[in-house]
Amino acid sequence: MDFPWHLYLMASIYILAGLNHFRKPKIYERIIPPYLAHAKLLNIVSGFAEIVFGVALMIPAFSIIGAWGIILLLVAFFTVHIYMLQDKKAGFGLPKGLLWLRIPLQFVLIYWASLYI
Repeated sequence: MDFPWHLYLMASIYILAGLNHFRKPKIYERIIPPYLAHAKLLNIVSGFAEIVFGVALMIPAFSIIGAWGIILLLVAFFTVHIYMLQDKKAGFGLPKGLLWLRIPLQFVLIYWASLYI
């Protein structure tokens, strides 16, 4: 498989996003729905997973696993995006229209990751 620049861009985005879970954990913990519980643990696990899958994307032997992992994370993140629409505090007071745009964006990101399977 050829590893084009956009694969490295995707990998970098997820690695940086994952690192940000540890740099600014309160932001991520705030958007985790309370019914999921253990927001701190979920933040750590999802941040770590983003880093691992991002790195895996750049390693030919593991790129397919990395892409599938990112797809699974993106599907799981739908709960966060829906919660942000339901709870004003979780939505950081952002306009509803902007929050709604995150839903179709998830599908675009899932499609992008699927290109590397």
